[in-house]
Amino acid sequence: MLSNKFRLVCATIASSALLNSIQVPMPLRSEMLIDSAAYAARSGGRSGGGSFSRPSGSSRSSGSSNRNSGSDSGGSVTPRSGGGYYGGGYYGGGYGSSYSSGSSIVLLVVALLLIGGTGFLVWYFLKIGKKKGRGELDNDVVTVTKVQVGLLAEGRAIQPQLDAIVQEAETDSIEGLHAELQEAVLALLRMPENWSHVQASSETVKTREQAEKAFNQLSIAERSKYTTETLTNAGGKLVEREYELDPDKDPASYIVVTLIVGTADDKPFFSEIRTTEALKEVLNQLSSLNPEYLMRFELQWTPQAEGDSLTYDEMLMEYTEMLQI
Repeated sequence: MLSNKFRLVCATIASSALLNSIQVPMPLRSEMLIDSAAYAARSGGRSGGGSFSRPSGSSRSSGSSNRNSGSDSGGSVTPRSGGGYYGGGYYGGGYGSSYSSGSSIVLLVVALLLIGGTGFLVWYFLKIGKKKGRGELDNDVVTVTKVQVGLLAEGRAIQPQLDAIVQEAETDSIEGLHAELQEAVLALLRMPENWSHVQASSETVKTREQAEKAFNQLSIAERSKYTTETLTNAGGKLVEREYELDPDKDPASYIVVTLIVGTADDKPFFSEIRTTEALKEVLNQLSSLNPEYLMRFELQWTPQAEGDSLTYDEMLMEYTEMLQI
């Protein structure tokens, strides 16, 4: 009886050890994924520019100079007393003097009304300007937004479109960056039937230094997911590199397009994106962004080279935060 129990215990221990040995291969499974997916050579495209630095110079300095110029251009004005002496003799009084005083009072009242009305109009338009967000352009609060879209292989038609957009973009000016942002967004909006995954974030920070750090972190994290930047246009400099395709690689399954945007907005664009409808809404917001609010922009996509592949395994391994939509 004891011997049977002993054998049962031994068998249980042996079975447990065997199960543990089967579960151990997590490193082995990782190695298999590494061999087939992660760190695979892949091409990428990147374009962008702009700055979070405050522009040098200020409109306030010109305003002060305008105020100072008033006293210099008109010369000095010496007031004249009511009765006054002219040529050493007394002149004034009587009906003429009363009429002159009355008209002066009327002119003074009119002048005060004009000054008061002008002051009210200035105050009103300044108030309206603040309501429209002028303060957002003057303070240091910045919003950094990332929108990343995964498209099925059928959506690879977007690759030549992005190539053309980047090759023609003027990335050394805000106007050029704004035009590039609009074109990239429109390219995505034209093929919603191919959207498969999305990952997005929008964060507001209190200083431009924090915005610079957050933007660069997002950019580097995405650039590290491909090995060769085969097409870049940064700061107005266009660079194209050759890329050797791997003939043994699996057929393409996906392409990932990433937009990173820094704006003067004081609030995030959204809290989260989980549906096709929400993604469309945010892309439309970006396409209608006021150019004055755009500070930095970067467009990335992978694969970039024609014939290069992003497989399903690579998608799972390297874009773990993307949600299926």
